[in-house]
Amino acid sequence: MFRSGAFVAEQCDPVRPSQIQPNGLDLTLDAVFEQTEPGRIERGGKRIGDRRRVAALDGLDEESESEPRSDGDHGPDESLYRLSPGTYVVRYEQTIRVPEEHVGFVYPRSSLLRNSAMLNTAVWDAGYEGRGEGLLQVGHELELEAGVRIAQLVFARADHEGTYDGDYQGENVE
Repeated sequence: MFRSGAFVAEQCDPVRPSQIQPNGLDLTLDAVFEQTEPGRIERGGKRIGDRRRVAALDGLDEESESEPRSDGDHGPDESLYRLSPGTYVVRYEQTIRVPEEHVGFVYPRSSLLRNSAMLNTAVWDAGYEGRGEGLLQVGHELELEAGVRIAQLVFARADHEGTYDGDYQGENVE
């Protein structure tokens, strides 16, 4: 059974009321990265390839500044990412704590799909805590404002033995 958006919101921080959906929580964009060096995954371990943060444009043009965002918040001091077709790693703003007896799934918001982009993610195990990442595939030029809702996190009840204690525990938490 999937949990309510209000329940998911209690496990995440920071959260604006506009992010809470009936069946999950919208995750917002913190940063965009491009991988610059090869990674390696082998039976005995893994190495994440080096990345560089994609430079965002400071501020928005005057027309954009005067228009409210779809989530009801205004963003005159936000940054804008202009992304060419390609593959990027996105980091979410929220720190997420997947409670025991639950599993987390992240799905792309339909606005991405309607703009020729796809967000790929993995299962988030019980006990995971951190600021997760997703793989953003951009099929046509796309502009994303920092703080925009790009994904929805849902929790389902799950039987399990033990909790997550892997390499990504506490990732991106300063």
